[in-house]
Amino acid sequence: MPHGALASGAQVVSVAKVMSNQLKTILLLGSLSALLIAIGGAIGPDFLGYAVVSAAVMNLGAYFFSDKIVLATSGAQQVTVEQAPELHAMVAELAEKAGIPKPRVYIIPEAQPNAFATGRSPKQGVVAVTEGILQLLDARELRGVLAHELSHVKNRDVLISSIAATVAAAVSYVAHVAGFFGGGRRDGEGPSALQSLLLLLVAPIAATLIQFGISRSREFEADRSGAALSGDPEALARALEKLESGARAMPAQVQPAIASLFIVNPFGAMRSVARLFSTHPSTEERVRRLRTLETQAAPGGPNWSRSAPTHL
Repeated sequence: MPHGALASGAQVVSVAKVMSNQLKTILLLGSLSALLIAIGGAIGPDFLGYAVVSAAVMNLGAYFFSDKIVLATSGAQQVTVEQAPELHAMVAELAEKAGIPKPRVYIIPEAQPNAFATGRSPKQGVVAVTEGILQLLDARELRGVLAHELSHVKNRDVLISSIAATVAAAVSYVAHVAGFFGGGRRDGEGPSALQSLLLLLVAPIAATLIQFGISRSREFEADRSGAALSGDPEALARALEKLESGARAMPAQVQPAIASLFIVNPFGAMRSVARLFSTHPSTEERVRRLRTLETQAAPGGPNWSRSAPTHL
């Protein structure tokens, strides 16, 4: 399949993807809000009203401030063009090609090689990369990663993932608080010890499971549209292999709620049952699909990859 056809297909899918993501945002907020209200109801009638108010506040806060919360949680720091000229140049080139405003650029003081995007819309887009990824990848591979992240921005995936991360963290926190205080009540109106245990265990898992239905499929789509944007599927495939190895060697110290934002699982390789609860599809499958796109591209591959610098 010629690169032009691949890019054309990405444009056709993009409009439907954006509309689908807007619907998913509504469903996600509704589902997690219902979960929060259910937790309040399980504690007791007195807490139900507080849960309803909290859900409303949480929805507004997650929609308007999720990007700021995620950036603060990760410790990301904004960098200027003067501080990171090559990184800014890559982001600007890909953003122009994608037809979106240039996102703000952040660097995370973290040795593990990784990256994520956030922001309520393309106008508020943010791309964040770790210090580790700048040291590990060459320019061609980094460009592939940035194309993947800008695809998330263009498709408005970042709104869903940022809200999911923020709200899931809030629900998990409320569940822990509810379980802690509920188990100690003696008036008979709160949850029993068993109910408290269920609140502590089931509610955070349920909140996270709602994320999974979105996270895995969106990574495959961002890989595909990112490869079309960069015109270089092999670069992203190679980058993913390096990032997966890096995550295995040095798992990152990040909040579990924001793990789904990163391009690869920041906690390293998952095994057995744990893999069922991973927010990311397997790196092996992602690489396989990208290399299938590479073999379908025009003979000789993209011109950019042959002339790209090999380091920053």
